[in-house]
Amino acid sequence: MAGSGQERARHWQYAELPGVDLLRARYVEKIFVRHTHENFVIAAVTEGVEVFHHGGADQYAGPGSLALVNPDTPHTGRAGVPEGWRYGAVYPSPDMVAEIAAETTTLRGTPGFTCPVLDDPYAAGLVNQVLRAAEEGNALAADTLLRVAVTRLLRLNGGPLPQRAVRTAGARLAARARGVLEERMAEPPTLERLAVDLGTSSFALLRAFRDAYGMPPHTWLTDARVRRARHLLDAGSAPAEVAVAVGFTDQPHLNRHFGRIVGVPPGAYQRERKNVQDAEGGLLVPSGAWHNRQLSQTYAVKKAENPTPPSSATPLESGSPSDCPVSPSG
Repeated sequence: MAGSGQERARHWQYAELPGVDLLRARYVEKIFVRHTHENFVIAAVTEGVEVFHHGGADQYAGPGSLALVNPDTPHTGRAGVPEGWRYGAVYPSPDMVAEIAAETTTLRGTPGFTCPVLDDPYAAGLVNQVLRAAEEGNALAADTLLRVAVTRLLRLNGGPLPQRAVRTAGARLAARARGVLEERMAEPPTLERLAVDLGTSSFALLRAFRDAYGMPPHTWLTDARVRRARHLLDAGSAPAEVAVAVGFTDQPHLNRHFGRIVGVPPGAYQRERKNVQDAEGGLLVPSGAWHNRQLSQTYAVKKAENPTPPSSATPLESGSPSDCPVSPSG
């Protein structure tokens, strides 16, 4: 567990769930800047409220609900109440979700979640059972429960992700700009220089990039740098070397942006990834943080008060954000 004061977080992987990131955290003052993930986000809130900006509006996830974010979808995150929020999250890959959807649902196309918040204590409990099984080294339970959870969520809140729109001139311009930034990540050009090189104006490029990727080029670049930093840290590179390689000034610069997107410092992130099967490390829980037994009891009580049996409903064939309950804007 990394953190200080009231905030604690552990971001790790379990060797028997390859490619799936796992997270337990309690945040109070943490603010996640606009960013994306390569994998799906399935985050079950157990205490407090998380607010995240998604799809043009603030979304609110409280106890027993799940925050669901599709890959490469810009979003933020912050506390919605003074005491912050506590949650557990799993991040399955697009390939894994597609495999589960093909085997257990009738969804066609690329599967994803249609609404960013789902109130379902049963599924939230499954997510925390996955985390507990991973911490205890129970590979059969962890894999089984993860697949059951994803199946349930796809049946309750699944639909095909929108097809890529026809490439307009603006979209092609944004894609060219993105390619330049990816190639020159450590030494990117100014917006004006980039626009001149691409034969357009600064504001035309800015508008096109926002429309295509949901954020301006400088925000996208920070997100891309952190994403590449994660891959380099996973490969064993030292944080100080990674910082320079992806274009940050130094390690403190990397630390600041990494924490705002991943939720833990790069050093703590790398230590957990290096010791995915360290059972002793997996059971270290700081004083005052939740315990697995307490989580289990909490969900047992919630289930008794408001039972939500496993769904056998027909999977949704389509869906859109307009089908979701309206969240208050912030």
